[in-house]
Amino acid sequence: MKLQLNGATVEAQVATLADLLVAEGFGQGKVATAVNGSFVPAPSRAGYALTDGDQIEVLAPMQGG
Repeated sequence: MKLQLNGATVEAQVATLADLLVAEGFGQGKVATAVNGSFVPAPSRAGYALTDGDQIEVLAPMQGG
C-alpha cells in the first residue's frame, strides 16, 4: 500500500502503525505518532490498522532550550 510518511510517499506491506515504525527503522524508539492528523498513543499503535493513502507523521523528541 502507498502511504505518506513525514511528507514522503512510501510503499509498505504492513498492517499496523507499529509494523510501519519497525519497517521504516523507528523500532521501539521514543517517538510521537499521528495518522491523518490524529494523535496515536504508543499503546494503541499495534492495533491501529493502516489503509492505503494514510498520512503518517512521526516526530522524535528534541532536547534543548
